[in-house]
Amino acid sequence: MGTLVGHVAPGFGFFVIGLWHLLNHIKDHALKPNSYTSLPWYPTSKIRYLELFLIMAGCSTSIAMELFISPDKHQPFDPDGTIPSYHLHNFEHSNMSMSFFVYAAFAIILDRIGPKAKYGLTQLLGAMAFSQQLLLFHLHSTDHMGIEGQYHWLLKLVILVSVVTTLMGIGYPKSFLISFVRALSILFQGVWLIVMGFMLWTPEFIPKDCYLNLEEGHLVVRCHSTEATQRAKSLVNIQFSWYLLGATIFVMSLYLWLIQFYGKKLEYQSLTKFEDQEEETNDVEGSGEKQTHQHLLAS
Repeated sequence: MGTLVGHVAPGFGFFVIGLWHLLNHIKDHALKPNSYTSLPWYPTSKIRYLELFLIMAGCSTSIAMELFISPDKHQPFDPDGTIPSYHLHNFEHSNMSMSFFVYAAFAIILDRIGPKAKYGLTQLLGAMAFSQQLLLFHLHSTDHMGIEGQYHWLLKLVILVSVVTTLMGIGYPKSFLISFVRALSILFQGVWLIVMGFMLWTPEFIPKDCYLNLEEGHLVVRCHSTEATQRAKSLVNIQFSWYLLGATIFVMSLYLWLIQFYGKKLEYQSLTKFEDQEEETNDVEGSGEKQTHQHLLAS
């Protein structure tokens, strides 16, 4: 993180996972409204653990970028083996990635072994990963007091929703609304990370009377006055409101469209099943009449 790519890449990952969960939650609830049960992750038809494999691959790449590829010396330590202050944020970011890697790895192990507490433990691991993400953003070593701080403060609100809904999912696995909000929060984490990446590290998008300043090896947005800083923060709040409204409109439209799509599909399947049963009934009745007729002729 700390760069455009460092925010856009994980943001895209969160967006894809959130969208994948939304599609599957809506599909399952539309086809099985009475027996719906949410899942912490969704298998695919060809590769069961594809979602979890992608999470692990993305986290591994992020850790490698933070600790070994991005640093000038390709390792984050001083000659005496200590961590320099300008690399503390690298360890914090890599710890977030490691938390999600642990979640995905143990989700696979739990699914393979299949203990009775598999569902609850997998959700707990997810809540742990989101909690770690929230804690590290809150206690970040990097100065997040300016515009970047406002972006991160709003991001923490979205992460908090992910934490709460994941924990609630342990006790209410059949609640569609809890799963729906959780998926939406994951998707919106991705949206907001992508927005942060472009708005904080693209010179053309820097607010008026503000500039990019190189500090401790990475670029930070600074403003010429307190008034300019307050104006920039207000613009961030307006952006958040716009994107939240946009995300809400998108997911509600998606829900209504999929409900209609799967509703028609379910109606067609039910009609086909009814016709098949009617044909079987007619066949049985016809067979019975034929046997009765044969019996009368024999008499």
